[in-house]
Amino acid sequence: MSARMPKVVVVGATYVDIAVRCSRMPQPGEDIAGSEFSYTATGAGINQSVQAALCGCEVHLIGKIGSCPFAGTVRAILDQNRICTEHLYTARAMNTGVVVTIVDAVGENASLTYEGANTALLAEDIEAADELIADADICLVHGRLPKQAVAKAILSAKLHGTKVIFDPAGAIESTNAENEDALPAECFSADILIPNLYEAALITDRSTANIRTAKLVASDLIARGAGAAVITMGKRGCMVVDRKSADHIPTFLIDLVDSTGTGDAFAGALAAACAVGDDLRDAVKFASAAGALACTKFGSVEALPAKADIIQLLQKEATE
Repeated sequence: MSARMPKVVVVGATYVDIAVRCSRMPQPGEDIAGSEFSYTATGAGINQSVQAALCGCEVHLIGKIGSCPFAGTVRAILDQNRICTEHLYTARAMNTGVVVTIVDAVGENASLTYEGANTALLAEDIEAADELIADADICLVHGRLPKQAVAKAILSAKLHGTKVIFDPAGAIESTNAENEDALPAECFSADILIPNLYEAALITDRSTANIRTAKLVASDLIARGAGAAVITMGKRGCMVVDRKSADHIPTFLIDLVDSTGTGDAFAGALAAACAVGDDLRDAVKFASAAGALACTKFGSVEALPAKADIIQLLQKEATE
């Protein structure tokens, strides 16, 4: 284990999230009263960065914001959490991405997303951060970015021997792009792929996937080149598969309040655990605890748990 603070580079999208809590989801044309409101920076790039920082890592975010008032909201939350933003670029004459989220009484949510400046992240922007990626312990890349930027980030990390965790999601492309849902081939060279069950089914061209087939889906991802695959399955836990074995990691029992930031909490905590050299299965347990705790509070960044709280939940689970 390195004596210095573990370093994580996150390549991900940034947004401002306007979230409203209500008793139930409104129907088309219906106006219902909200009971809670939050206004904060969010997105995989921000959430995953903050979670890794809360777990004790030096974190650098590579992404793009607009030249608009919302950009200040993004920078403020990153500065507050000591995220390095040297490579958080500004897209001139563009707005920062925006997410409008509605959360109902049982914690389910629905969102509307405007991608904004995230669409302008270029391979050249990643290339400018090449030395940073080379010096990192982990490069955590989120798929909801332009494909060329995603591919360049993974290639750069692999070239320098930096471990890559890839969190797949639909790449930002024109709606007229051919085969727009396909991931760049470079994604399958990642050391760890962390799709959810739905994403895993899409990637492997299966009509459906479930807990019984999760092992087969993960094995398919490894056959395509990934070093390991972690299939997240919500309340059903995770399936961890590498070339040695396959293991089911159960979830933690919690009182669900808001599931908005669960996946990002998981990814950021996993990156932090891997950055200090934890065994993959131990790292997944740590990340699962972080994801569970993120569900117990309303919001996204503000719901992310501290390292001490994650450890406390792991210790509680071990004694029960």
